[in-house]
Amino acid sequence: MIRIAIFSDVHGNLPALDAVLEDMEKRGITQKFCLGDLVDFAPWGNEVIEKIRYLNIPCLMGNHDERIAFDIPVVPLPKHSPEETEARFIAIGHSKKYITDKNKTFLSGLSFHIKLNYKVGKRHWNIQLVHSGLLNNDIYLYESENNKVFIDMLEESQSDIVVMGHTHLSFKKYFETKGWAVNCGSVGRSKEENRLASYLILTIEEDYMLPEIIQIPYPIEETAFAIEESGIPNYYASFLKNEKTSVL
Repeated sequence: MIRIAIFSDVHGNLPALDAVLEDMEKRGITQKFCLGDLVDFAPWGNEVIEKIRYLNIPCLMGNHDERIAFDIPVVPLPKHSPEETEARFIAIGHSKKYITDKNKTFLSGLSFHIKLNYKVGKRHWNIQLVHSGLLNNDIYLYESENNKVFIDMLEESQSDIVVMGHTHLSFKKYFETKGWAVNCGSVGRSKEENRLASYLILTIEEDYMLPEIIQIPYPIEETAFAIEESGIPNYYASFLKNEKTSVL
């Protein structure tokens, strides 16, 4: 049996990252992979990057990582309210100012995809890790998406499971004879009602693969207070506390 942990979308939230890493440690999981978006929206972007580097956790380049690494301009998104649009510009600008050059260089060198192959007994299992899609790290694929989209991803990547993040909403979908499509949710900016930090444990046996979404608490109130004390808009503190904000 092999067990690996996959997580995504930390978004500068160090307390949430520490909580999920501690949970993995308690469960004895040593293999960990991150699907990206280490920065923006909480004030510990540098600390999160440095922890990922120190622990040598393989990590993908999320769309926020790419924007900060290469100073890509921020453009309004039609799905965002005027309030969120304004907050988003300020929060990303905060990261562009405070993420160190060394950490920006680290972000610029992250992989776009990771493909894993594990052999258990006589069976080879292929695992495709993406931030959001095979060709794009900024496409929103929700559980309600047409099943063909996920089946096509499995077939194109020639994998038994595709694991993604980006939307901050976890789900698991199984397609007979094709495999799994799984979103591991978000560590640091969950859009789920409970706002808990989410990650995935993938158990691999010779004759089956089992994905399990894990959701654990972390000190949200303390994190929200730290956001309020930083130069990041209070919008993101209210979001974590699940007060009235847009969740798109």
